[in-house]
Amino acid sequence: MRANIATRLSPDWLPDLDEEQVVELAELLRLLGEPTRLRVLLACLAQSGSVGELAERTSLARSLVSHHLRMLRASRFLSATRSGKQIIYAPVDDRVRCILEDLVGHVIEVPEEKDE
Repeated sequence: MRANIATRLSPDWLPDLDEEQVVELAELLRLLGEPTRLRVLLACLAQSGSVGELAERTSLARSLVSHHLRMLRASRFLSATRSGKQIIYAPVDDRVRCILEDLVGHVIEVPEEKDE
């Protein structure tokens, strides 16, 4: 008989997630895993802009940028605000910036060698 069977799926510092929330989280991570989409999101974090401005900054086709902006907006990473004839895309809030800062920090951090 096992007395210490773990009953929590997540660490104590995270709330428990139900199956639907785990699937949604996996979908968000999948969205961020596409390099072109991530490049568009990073460009929006650097400075909000229209489809044309973001296409120019990322050196991508307007249609491709527009496609990725729709996906990022549907996933609640970006908001869209009309300014005259243009729609300006910007991060929804600072949580988007925090997520990416943490991920970038993880990627560029040099791991320390641990004695075993």
